[in-house]
Amino acid sequence: MQFILALVFLPFAFFGVDSYFRESGLGAEVARVGDYKVTQQEFQGALQERQETMRRMLNNAPIDPEILDSPEVRFAALEQIIRDRLFLSQAIRSGLAVSDEQLRDVITRQESFREGGQFSRERYEGFLRSQNLSSLGFEARLRRDLLQQPIVDAFGQSGFIANSVIERIVRLSEQTREVSIASVSPAAFASQVTIGGSEIRAYFDARVRDFEVPEQIRLEYVVLSLDNLAAQTEVPAEEVRKIYDQNTARFARPEEREASHILIQVAAKASAETRAAAKIRAEDLLKQLREKPDQFAELAREHSQDPGSAQSGGDLGFLVRGATDKAFDDALFGMKVGEIVGPVETEFGYHLIRLKSVRGGSIKSFDEVRSSIESELKRSRASKHYAEQAEQLSNMAYEQSDSLKPAAEALKLTIQQSPWVTRKPVQGSPLGGEKFLKAAFSEDVIKNRRNSEVVEIAQGTLIAARLLEHKPAARRPFDDVKAEIRKRLIDDRAHKLALAAGRAKLEKLRKGEDAGVTWGKPVEVSRMKPEGLSEPVLREVFRVDAAKVPAFAGTDDPNAGYQLIRISRVTEPLEINPDARKAAAEQLRRLIGQEQLANYIAAMKRRVDVKIRPDVIEKK
Repeated sequence: MQFILALVFLPFAFFGVDSYFRESGLGAEVARVGDYKVTQQEFQGALQERQETMRRMLNNAPIDPEILDSPEVRFAALEQIIRDRLFLSQAIRSGLAVSDEQLRDVITRQESFREGGQFSRERYEGFLRSQNLSSLGFEARLRRDLLQQPIVDAFGQSGFIANSVIERIVRLSEQTREVSIASVSPAAFASQVTIGGSEIRAYFDARVRDFEVPEQIRLEYVVLSLDNLAAQTEVPAEEVRKIYDQNTARFARPEEREASHILIQVAAKASAETRAAAKIRAEDLLKQLREKPDQFAELAREHSQDPGSAQSGGDLGFLVRGATDKAFDDALFGMKVGEIVGPVETEFGYHLIRLKSVRGGSIKSFDEVRSSIESELKRSRASKHYAEQAEQLSNMAYEQSDSLKPAAEALKLTIQQSPWVTRKPVQGSPLGGEKFLKAAFSEDVIKNRRNSEVVEIAQGTLIAARLLEHKPAARRPFDDVKAEIRKRLIDDRAHKLALAAGRAKLEKLRKGEDAGVTWGKPVEVSRMKPEGLSEPVLREVFRVDAAKVPAFAGTDDPNAGYQLIRISRVTEPLEINPDARKAAAEQLRRLIGQEQLANYIAAMKRRVDVKIRPDVIEKK
């Protein structure tokens, strides 16, 4: 949830919100970035994509639809479009471009598209199907993102911070302090506190709402679930077999070829003489390899100008057809295992290629893929039924509003009963979402005793409810809460006495006087290793100036009373851990880069007139 909040609110750090909300005369447009018009269709697509991302981050756990369609989420989706457009315009003005080879390289190196360390076309196509994307659409979006990335990276990698500052920060983070703690517990003062009956009564009268039993309802309800429909759907075995037979290419394991290469680079605009010299050099290397093919890795490390593979002896791993330049691809897939060919000319220069092994090229058996085909067919069929039944449920719940039984019988749903429910949302509960609670506690349900409206509580899950019992909010009698109030007052008074006593002891300790304190066993702590100290205590330990020891401090710990702190030794690290220094430097540079990026975006926005329609953000 913290990640989702960051996802939602991060754009507010980069863009001024108030500057958008002005009369813009945009008409049917959602927003305008300079001359670029953001359409409703584009905005809805970005919003749905962000909502799907939030669902995936929660592993498709139930999430209140009102959260997914909140003004914050809608604003974040629109902000992403605006930011992308600003970056894209700047990239185009700067002359940046992404070649087909770069795009192919990025796709084949994506971990989510790899299996056994190699690119898997099946995984790639499965991803496209799961996202309802075409390869052209996905590649266009990826190309757009790659165009923007150099601008973002320029700031992320350009943050500067002095080595002396980095070293000081690392030394502080690795500094240790020997600490002893003495607690002044409120429990020791409880017997000194006297609470009168009038005090208790006055506290009750001033805080009546604290002692109310909230309004509660108990419901009966029915749930229509796409998953349940899919599980109940039957698919004939012959149909599964037919899908397999008609889509064998989809279930093919692509042929993969393990290759190594030596690259002699040639710039795209190199002269004919330069090209000829590079080719002669490649041919000379090929002659050496013909005589001693076992020296391929050694020669690659010595002569290859491919920074990505030279140090590994030219190893490229397993490649599928289409993953490399066409000339390289044609040569590789026309070779025999152990063969060395070249020079092969591509836009990068001249390659000498060795084929080490071949795998794949077969088709998965029917038994291997039967369950996945069945699941797809079941969900596909169930989706059609779900849409029909969702409409039927909505109509019957509304038209026959005095009972859920007709809808349950018609759709073969089970009527379930809830425990007592309050208006307070409960995260993760199917009956705890704000949208459902709003429907369940509506006047139509409670006063008019009608069925609730049908509410989507998660993607592919609808619920309709009906009231069984209702308990209005009620004040708890004074006699029932009197003991509880007395304890609250005693605890509060005792805590204040403990704070006063602790602060008095701290003054004596700082003056070098005997404060009658029994210290606990000393422990050595650092900022990264609190050794069981609470957060308020640890913060105070490292806030104290311990240039002279022993040093004393104190702080209020709400869970344990006043905590007296004695620092008896401070130890500075003898050497700075290189990994810690590197990590701190990267983190600080990243933070500085983020700040610079935010300033850059603000500057772009001042140059480009950006307008949005406020009703798009406010609308639910």
